[in-house]
Amino acid sequence: MKNLYVVCVIVVAVLTVALRLYRVHEPIADWHSFRQVDTASVAQIFVRDGIDILHPRYHDLSNIQSGRDNPRGYRMVEMPLYQASAALLVRAMPFLSVDLSLRLITIFASSMTAVILALIASALISPLAGFSAGFLYAILPYSVYYGRVVLAEPLAVFFAILSIWLMLKAVRLKRNTAVFLLSAISASMSVLIKPTAGFLLLPLGGIILSRYGVSIASFVRGIVLAIIAIVPFLWWRNWILQYPEGIPVFLWLLNDGNIRFKGAWFHWLFAERISKMILGYFGISFVGLGLVLKLDKKEKWVGPLLFFGSMLYLVIFAAGNVRHDYYQILLLPVICLYAGKGIAYLFTNTHFSRLAVMILLVVGIGFTTAFSWFTLRTFYWINRPEIIMAGMEADRILPKDAKVIAPYNGDTTFLYQTKRQGWPLGFDIEKKLAQGATHYVTVSPTDADWETKTLAETYTVLVRNDSYAIIDLTKPKL
Repeated sequence: MKNLYVVCVIVVAVLTVALRLYRVHEPIADWHSFRQVDTASVAQIFVRDGIDILHPRYHDLSNIQSGRDNPRGYRMVEMPLYQASAALLVRAMPFLSVDLSLRLITIFASSMTAVILALIASALISPLAGFSAGFLYAILPYSVYYGRVVLAEPLAVFFAILSIWLMLKAVRLKRNTAVFLLSAISASMSVLIKPTAGFLLLPLGGIILSRYGVSIASFVRGIVLAIIAIVPFLWWRNWILQYPEGIPVFLWLLNDGNIRFKGAWFHWLFAERISKMILGYFGISFVGLGLVLKLDKKEKWVGPLLFFGSMLYLVIFAAGNVRHDYYQILLLPVICLYAGKGIAYLFTNTHFSRLAVMILLVVGIGFTTAFSWFTLRTFYWINRPEIIMAGMEADRILPKDAKVIAPYNGDTTFLYQTKRQGWPLGFDIEKKLAQGATHYVTVSPTDADWETKTLAETYTVLVRNDSYAIIDLTKPKL
């Protein structure tokens, strides 16, 4: 039986990796590319200029994100451990691109999350629940897509789930100091990589209390855990205050438009995202069953606290969750945990027909993945391939220190393709020239675009075709 379970865990890991290799070499110009390239930009500059974790920079020099001009291109959000890891990987294996190295790290983190989630569910519920949870994490189309993107969230989720698993191990060992400290360090890494991952760490307190009760031992461990997990994050937040031009405005993420608990909040999060996008309608039945089943003592409140933390996250970051579907990456562990619990109950309950249950599971999981994929398949599409072509040509012919204006409605995806710092929005050309702009790259190359027409009449045109134009702003026409 033990060997069979080991095989099942290996299957989960292999399946997780294999599915996420789909279109892994594609340029970052797919769904939510604007957010992905902001992450990738930091790694790209680490590779180019050296790794400086305390002063991360990216390609965008505009004031769009922070409201302040950002001439150095500082990117002061989460600590860039993810990007630094990719830069180290590229330096160790120069044949890898920055984009691919970032995606490979995400895929590794996702596969380890699936495996550890399976181990946690196996220990707290049953081996079948563990395999089901890991299997769903591996195959759900939402999990597959966001398990290979260039975002910090999957890596943060991995460290959060690893921290929970290590804490479960620590409370079962007599000499557990080293494992306990590893759990705390993993929690700290999770919060540094993505602060919102802290909502997944609530089970740590429950695990400690379930083992030591309300006692001095629990209090001491709680204090040590809090210091290790939170103090580095507080230090980082204090550090980045020195660079306000690099800190994007973020208060809107909480409750912009007063959307919390409004009909739109419930509709977008529970109907569109969780039910339709993540669970393909049918999967919600497995989760619901897992939620209503009686809590086993050995679960140590891990599941309920994960669920509570996830709901708290949706409530506090109401607007961010409604605006961006990648915010729900943090919900995947709790969704898969409870769905796995529900599936295991159906499979093992003697009151149901085994044949009927097998048919229900096959149809249910099949429809879950099919309907979710029907929505998610478009996420892989690159709808504006001309920005890739223009970016490659700009990278080929422009000086490495060129500063580029690449208008794309403020979206930095196009600018990133040029591999140059600059501005993702046109207008105020004279101001940008004063700030050091040297070239103008556009995918609106015809005279129908007023800005392109004006600049082409004033400055030297390096390239102009039906797809894009590149104009040298340092060489006025005589």
